[in-house]
Amino acid sequence: MTTYLYREDWLEARDRLTTWWNGGDIGRALMQVTAPRQDPIEAIEELPEPEGWVTTYSTKDMDYKINVGLRGCVSSHYLGEAVPMMDAGNLAPNCLALYLGCHGVEMPGTVWCEPFVENPGDIKFRYDPENFYWQFSCEAFRRSVKLGKGKCLHQFPDLIEGLDTLAAMRGTDNVLLDLVERPEWVHACLRRTTDRYFHHYDILYDMIRDEVGGSIFWCWAPGRMAKFQCDFSAMLSPGMFRDFMGPVLREMTERVSYCMYHWDGPGALCHLDTLLSLPDLDMIQWTPGAGAEGSWNRRWWPYYHTILDAGKKIFIGANSEEHLLDLKREFGEQTKRMLVRMSANTPEEGEAFLRLMEV
Repeated sequence: MTTYLYREDWLEARDRLTTWWNGGDIGRALMQVTAPRQDPIEAIEELPEPEGWVTTYSTKDMDYKINVGLRGCVSSHYLGEAVPMMDAGNLAPNCLALYLGCHGVEMPGTVWCEPFVENPGDIKFRYDPENFYWQFSCEAFRRSVKLGKGKCLHQFPDLIEGLDTLAAMRGTDNVLLDLVERPEWVHACLRRTTDRYFHHYDILYDMIRDEVGGSIFWCWAPGRMAKFQCDFSAMLSPGMFRDFMGPVLREMTERVSYCMYHWDGPGALCHLDTLLSLPDLDMIQWTPGAGAEGSWNRRWWPYYHTILDAGKKIFIGANSEEHLLDLKREFGEQTKRMLVRMSANTPEEGEAFLRLMEV
């Protein structure tokens, strides 16, 4: 497969992505730019919304979810290194917790995982092939891969790992106490969580990888790609994050070919040293959090210099030509190791954004 209906020049974009991930120079930052199409590239009949539908994350009506995913691709131009993709098997932030026994609570526009482990001794980390959420994800991917063949690619569900998954299963307050009262138990749980993560990851990878073995976790890479995170870290000291999540992230980054870390919110800034100590972490995606300046803002530039000087890549967003010019003036050649995501009003504007970032 050298092309896709929703991105006919995919082969060229894939070559640039492969070069960039492997340390090569594509002449500018990696850019995920989308622009609206005047007319959809393909006419796809809109299915009626199922009764009781409250969120785009999960529904028992799988056909509708896949239909939403396909229709989400047909009305956009994909420029730079943007990828037309579906995530039909994604049910919530922290799908792994659902696969391990959590119940997904849906509300309009959102979903979360309901903790279910009250007694530490009762926690289990079994792979359950009959788990409803796991069966849903697998069947959704089987169908969407078939329906999307020759049209688009497919993104991993938001699995999540480590302390975030343990907190989803046990409850945040309980895990905070566990860290102090039973640290060895926490370490043992994290060990088993990592094992279960890769059990599910490997099955999913074989379902959705493309013909060159590439995969997508917010960005396409030419091999086993993953996004890691620990939003729980905002409640931890640098020492506790290093001691509990450091070993988890070190192992997980070693077990994939390409990866990024979702670095979320000012409360997580104090953990940068631990992240930079991970030799196999390729990229850090900075998300400033609600109410904070955007990731393009100069407030965050000292952190970007530190990350880039450490040899890592950076994934941020931008909203305007001015933001791009500011980044280019400040970082110069180093912008070539940035991934910038943004939208344009027209394809012509999007192409101008790409030219502007050439160095």
